[in-house]
Amino acid sequence: MAGKTVAVMGGGVGGVVAANRLRQLLPREHRVVVVDRNPIHAFAPAFTWVMLGWQKAARIVGDLRHLRRRGIEVLIDEVTSLDMERRRLVLTRQEVPFDYLVLSPGVEYGTGNVPGLARAWTFYHLDGAEALRDELEKLREGRIVILIPSVPYKCPAAPYEAALLLDYYYRKRGLRDRVDIRLFTPEPQPLPVAGPQVGEQVLELLSAREVWFGPRMQVQSVDQDARMVTFADGSQVAFDLLIGVPVHSAPRVVREAGLTGDKGWVEVDRDTLSTAWEGVYAIGDVTNIPLANGLSLPKAGVFAHAEAEVVARNIAAQIEGRPESYTFAGQGQCFLETGYRRAALVQGDFLAEPEPRVSLRAPSLFWHLVKAGFARWWLWRWF
Repeated sequence: MAGKTVAVMGGGVGGVVAANRLRQLLPREHRVVVVDRNPIHAFAPAFTWVMLGWQKAARIVGDLRHLRRRGIEVLIDEVTSLDMERRRLVLTRQEVPFDYLVLSPGVEYGTGNVPGLARAWTFYHLDGAEALRDELEKLREGRIVILIPSVPYKCPAAPYEAALLLDYYYRKRGLRDRVDIRLFTPEPQPLPVAGPQVGEQVLELLSAREVWFGPRMQVQSVDQDARMVTFADGSQVAFDLLIGVPVHSAPRVVREAGLTGDKGWVEVDRDTLSTAWEGVYAIGDVTNIPLANGLSLPKAGVFAHAEAEVVARNIAAQIEGRPESYTFAGQGQCFLETGYRRAALVQGDFLAEPEPRVSLRAPSLFWHLVKAGFARWWLWRWF
């Protein structure tokens, strides 16, 4: 049998897991090729720790080039276009023909149509978390505004976790009575996909820590010079430090290849993650998977990981002439750090009908330690 080439576009959670699993399952006559312009994989759940100076960036990263030791080809290059007809990834320096393609490029960050948002601080990437750390250390009084400008955004619990950790951070410094923390979102409640009960539990956590919450607030513009956010209803809020969640979209090359649907994301079969193109799969944040309640599957690493396992195993089965037998179950969980060495756990079955079945387990030392241990295990296991 002639060797096949499986190309994996993107070295995030989904791409790293898919490449590792494919290499484990396939004989060496078949190629597994990972392409990413950035050689560094960063463990995103720890970005809030970096933001507060509790973790060094060097401790939460892995080098994609280390995957070469496992027999995975790694190309550090940018995908400039996807030639779906010729089944090739076009890079800046070469082309990669493929028999199978796993699209796992993540999202592209931007500012949408919000003037001034580009100058907001953010912890949604590693460089931003490090820069924000220095600003938070300098801030001794004033108002911090956490702004969610649009949905969807990945790691839906992260802005709420950031607010709770900032409360703890300033209480430890003895400055909380001088620092006002406010969070604004266009969503009707925290974590809408998790249902009203979980949303109410998160609201109680915010209220107990005196974090002001503004739902259904659609940002219109940001004036960094005047330090003022203006919302669509005409209301305004002043800030001393603005932390923004970037506007998320599918990467340009994915859009230009015509792979996105009406919602702007890659539409996939929710069981197999297959796209409209034969042998082409999409996993992780770039996808849109509708749920029974009319919302979409959250963009989170736990789902990218599970989807990668399904896709890798089914591709290996196809190559070896076996039937595809793996399906995506839609079960997932995420930690919500609350400070004081405590974390809550949000978990559930997101593909359940007539609506997702999701619960929040109360903050405890146990879940905090589990998250800390998982961060170390992740990089050890996959790199």
